[in-house]
Amino acid sequence: MIQARIRKQFASGADSAAFSLDVDFKADAGITVLFGPSGAGKTLTLDSIAGFVRPDEGRILLDDEILFDGAAGVHIPARARHCGYVCQNYALFPHMTLRQNLEFAVHRVPRLERRRKVTGMLEKFQLAEVSGRHPYELSGGQKQRCSIARALIGAPRLLLLDEPARGLDAPLRAGLYATLRQVRDEFQIPALLVTHDFEESLELGDEMLVIREGRLVQSGTPRKILDHPANIDVARLLGIYNLLPVEIQGLDPGRNVSRLRYQDFELTGPYFPGRLIGDHVWLCIRPEALTVLPKDGPLGTNQIPATLKRVVNRLERVRLEFADELAVEMPRAAFEKCRSVKDWVVEFPLSGLRIL
Repeated sequence: MIQARIRKQFASGADSAAFSLDVDFKADAGITVLFGPSGAGKTLTLDSIAGFVRPDEGRILLDDEILFDGAAGVHIPARARHCGYVCQNYALFPHMTLRQNLEFAVHRVPRLERRRKVTGMLEKFQLAEVSGRHPYELSGGQKQRCSIARALIGAPRLLLLDEPARGLDAPLRAGLYATLRQVRDEFQIPALLVTHDFEESLELGDEMLVIREGRLVQSGTPRKILDHPANIDVARLLGIYNLLPVEIQGLDPGRNVSRLRYQDFELTGPYFPGRLIGDHVWLCIRPEALTVLPKDGPLGTNQIPATLKRVVNRLERVRLEFADELAVEMPRAAFEKCRSVKDWVVEFPLSGLRIL
């Protein structure tokens, strides 16, 4: 288990703004995702845990061993922390072959055992046939697998991965994900994975920490965070919601309904406990939870007219983007049947509406 309480401040300069990192979390075996936008402090968190950066305050423990304690003046060097680190640029030695890169990571191990370890790791990550090549002779996926193998060959107690899928195309990304799932299942150590791709978080993450402007704003499983973002900032970071400003105009706990005003239209939703009539809130709903219909006659319950601005093609679905930043996703086959429609109606579900 890794437990980290990290505080680090950078003063403003001539060409840089001030920044403050203040996070407190723990992670067990499995993949814990550090999710957030660029500049949120994710890589700084990894570097502090690895020992490359010394925090101003806090405490870092790995399996009950103190790696850093600001109050006690403890700061274990990076080389003694037993952390494997996979950098964004792979950080492979360009003058060494793939095998030599792995051998360097265990150069203190006796020669015969070192050869056995390296050969075993090459085979585990399907790299044996290219072990004599230099990094510039390898594909992006091979370099990434080599970087992960090198990080793991020394039997680290913690694996740190800084955007490992960055720059990989779809097939290489899929291969990397398979490798990381293999690592999670076989090595049974905590792994901290930095990303700003929420789909990657869903695919790989056992737990997820959302970091924004140096602060931890929500934690939980990726699915829980997807279904229940803590606030409007988290919902915006996920980038998969319609966020519409509404006013609460009616609350009826007996019927378990609420009335919401969006622009000049009224929407009916579930009862929202703890809210007051007149509250201005954000309606939070995913595009796939909405439906669209050709406008034909008067509007029905929870229907509003919408002006189509653009159509965005996906693999099996179509995203319809309307005025006022309203988006709906629907199956491609359903859209093809009404492609020529000019006037649309967006229909909101009676249940499933959330407010933030």
